[in-house]
Amino acid sequence: MSLTKYKLVLGLEIHLHPKINKKMFCYCSSDIWGKEPNTLTCPVCLGLPGALPVPNREAVEKTQLLGMALKCEINQKSRFDRKHYFYPDLPKGYQISQYKQPLCVGGSLKLDNGFVVELDRIHLEEDVAKSFHVNSQTLIDFNKSGVALIEMVTKPVFTNVTDAVDFCKKVQNIIRFLEIGDVDMEKGQLRLEANVSVRTEEMENANELAPYKVEIKNINSFKFLEKAVNAEFERQVEVFTSGEIPKQENRGFNEATGKTVTQRDKEEAHDYRYFPEPDIPPMEFDDDYLAGITSQLRELPDEAVSRYESMGISLATARTIVNNFGLDTVILFDQALKKGLDPIKSANFLVNKKEIIEAAAKGSEHLYSMLEQLIKGNSDNLDEEKLAGVIDQVLEMNPKAVGDYKKGNTNSISFLVGQVMKETKGGADPMVVRKKIEGKL
Repeated sequence: MSLTKYKLVLGLEIHLHPKINKKMFCYCSSDIWGKEPNTLTCPVCLGLPGALPVPNREAVEKTQLLGMALKCEINQKSRFDRKHYFYPDLPKGYQISQYKQPLCVGGSLKLDNGFVVELDRIHLEEDVAKSFHVNSQTLIDFNKSGVALIEMVTKPVFTNVTDAVDFCKKVQNIIRFLEIGDVDMEKGQLRLEANVSVRTEEMENANELAPYKVEIKNINSFKFLEKAVNAEFERQVEVFTSGEIPKQENRGFNEATGKTVTQRDKEEAHDYRYFPEPDIPPMEFDDDYLAGITSQLRELPDEAVSRYESMGISLATARTIVNNFGLDTVILFDQALKKGLDPIKSANFLVNKKEIIEAAAKGSEHLYSMLEQLIKGNSDNLDEEKLAGVIDQVLEMNPKAVGDYKKGNTNSISFLVGQVMKETKGGADPMVVRKKIEGKL
């Protein structure tokens, strides 16, 4: 089977629970993780007749804040719609969502490799209940029913799954930096869905999309996103090579078999019979209100990385601090730097010594004190001559890694850098070490 004559077309839907205390349209608690099934419900989120929904203002604000961070156009007039379909986890027979006038339209996000991901929209809706399939029975927990759900939809712009995973990770980090949500995938606070189709190289050159798409539902990890998309791409290519066109449907990813499995036919927009939600008036947002949302924007992860780079901190180290350690560590690290610590040495110690991260958890004063002691202890013994001697010693003691690098295995240099960092007790800049090793080899 030849995969090269077919090209992947991929769009993403990202669903996230905002960090708010109540559900989307009622006053039930949204803190559902680990709770006894069907204990956080009321007539509204159970869909009982006559129950009237009241929108959660905080959920609306957090959706708009995310839209602003991703350069969306914020609609000053927006509304909720009814999306009709039948499924056991949807007691009303419809979901309150947004269709014609979502809160946010368009938008984009630039990846580290320069690729720009274009968004279609970001809208707000209510989540459905959770289904548990046990043998031949289906059990329903309505605790999740009615929880606020922000949905971000990209355009079908991805041609490889690596960019898709990078995009999801960046979005997750932005959401955490803005404190919109915790987006813990293990708790279902961030779920991914992939719209997959394939086309020929000729179609790609003509910017022509396939007349169908297959949606892979409820992916709960970045690793499974990669596996699911690759598996579905191969399946669709097999269908094409047999002379048929893949069926438009919803599929799930079976983690045990590594394959996607059919769930149900995929509807078109008109099949949902959208119409304006009659129980919720349209929303209008004036300039003063939107200015108040704009004022909540803070430094985004990529901006923090650029700021650290401007201090002389290497790109790799800056990304580790921001993307791996997160907002809390960034805040504490910034507070420590304001007291006059050397940013480059402090950053290198932060990413290379486990006890520094443990100190950060105890507060900025503790972090500052430990960084100050480490910098003083290494200030006189890590000059250029000393570092060169350490590098020479490491290269001499690790001939296999040196030989592997010279044979073309560039990954072995990471091991050599790690050995130098170990010998210098984390006091060297890993990027400087890497360049010096490459120069010697």
